[in-house]
Amino acid sequence: MTKAEPLKGVFVVDNQQNNQQSKNNQKQEQDINQLLKIKREKLAMLQEAGKDPFQITKFDVTAHSREIKENFEQMEGKIVSIAGRIMQKRVMGKASFCNIQDLKGNIQSYVARDGIGEEPYADFKKYDVGDIVGITGEVFKTKTEEISIHASSVTLLSKSLQILPEKYHGLTNTDIRYRQRYTDLIMNEEVKETFVKRSKIISSIRRYLDEQGFMEVETPMLVSNAGGAAARPFETHFNALDEDVKLRISLELYLKRLIVGGLERVYEIGRVFRNEGLDTRHNPEFTLMELYQAYTDYNGMMDLTENMFRYVAQEVCGTTTVPYGEHMIDLGKPFERLTMIEAVKKYTGIDFDQIADTAEAKKLADEKEVHYEDRHTKGDILNLFFEEFVEEHLVQPTFVMDHPVEISPLTKRKPDKPDYVERFELFITGREMCNAYSELNDPIDQRERFKAQEELFAQGDEEANHTDEDFLNALEIGMPPTGGIGYGIDRLVMLLTNSPAIRDVLLFPTMKTLGGKDQ
Repeated sequence: MTKAEPLKGVFVVDNQQNNQQSKNNQKQEQDINQLLKIKREKLAMLQEAGKDPFQITKFDVTAHSREIKENFEQMEGKIVSIAGRIMQKRVMGKASFCNIQDLKGNIQSYVARDGIGEEPYADFKKYDVGDIVGITGEVFKTKTEEISIHASSVTLLSKSLQILPEKYHGLTNTDIRYRQRYTDLIMNEEVKETFVKRSKIISSIRRYLDEQGFMEVETPMLVSNAGGAAARPFETHFNALDEDVKLRISLELYLKRLIVGGLERVYEIGRVFRNEGLDTRHNPEFTLMELYQAYTDYNGMMDLTENMFRYVAQEVCGTTTVPYGEHMIDLGKPFERLTMIEAVKKYTGIDFDQIADTAEAKKLADEKEVHYEDRHTKGDILNLFFEEFVEEHLVQPTFVMDHPVEISPLTKRKPDKPDYVERFELFITGREMCNAYSELNDPIDQRERFKAQEELFAQGDEEANHTDEDFLNALEIGMPPTGGIGYGIDRLVMLLTNSPAIRDVLLFPTMKTLGGKDQ
């Protein structure tokens, strides 16, 4: 026997296993195709019999599963009508059970020939898991104490022509879950709960701001100058005017125009679009909320943010201490407040107040292997140190304040330290949750900041801002001292639903197309 012979045996086994797997896959595909064919044949038979479910236009729902279960003592013996999808079905001769899933949960129904009639019962026995039905009947408890509905009528409202994922294994393929969110919502109850909670979070934010005297407004999505943030915009062409336009990357500049116009407290919740990569924290279109309040500063924005986060957590979660991953995030106690210089010093021991100039900052970056570009100044390098060495440590709520002027082109300078600005970012779980300023309202200073941004763009910074002459004109009309802030709504939802990735809180996240179309 040669040394090579055992390997030949391994290859033979592998080939046999591969062949068997291929046969199994072919058999499974044939079985699925047969099931799909049967579903369509059932529909054709219904249509030929004048029972086409797609001709039904309405069904009067009087109750949902959860309210029946939670209020059984009041509901027992009452006639209700529910509607939903058949998720389980057990046919036992003259009587059957099915489990119906609706918006609020699921409930069992007892369907018997004597209860609904011989012909309707014969039809019911042919219904499939996945079909949508309306059931009218009496609320009762079975011998096993399960709250159920004793059906007096069953109406097929929609025929499912596809096959739901297998019940006990569910829908676990992450890529398919995101692409087919409709199936994900059917099969994974916790996913539905996440999006119900998302809606509640946004409603709660609106209530809080409305109570504080803010007015909700809407501003353009298609703009000639996509300013207000450091990001690459998406570009398109407006045929009617033969002009190139951009999708907005921020809400800021239009909302500030409204402050100039005398609307003292405004906010907007809307989609913004940034031509950047995909990861657990970023999606090219996402929900941003920005608000602006006249006659206050970034300290007022910190107080508002802290109070709003507590209010929303208490309303939506029933507590101000929420789990996230392995951490318990305490939104109830005062948030820590650090300047960016203090934060870098706390976690690196380096005091940038003692760094004399850009040359010394670059030398320090070389020593610490922090990558920078030639155009970067001392302020840019301070920010790079913060991103490299500090962000990941900011798990509990922390306001990081007083950023370098180089990275804050729309922010008012600190009077006692003009190389820095009155700006803060809130970090929780190592992620930026919001970004706020004492807004720059000096049109002369703002023009110089825009000029510096144009120079950066010329040097290759595609995320630099461009001069907005109409916005400068608004500032020259006069804008009062103003505090402003932008919140990443998706990240707040991630926090309050304990979701690890932004795609988990977007109903339809951006996905790479497959085979020429989204699948």
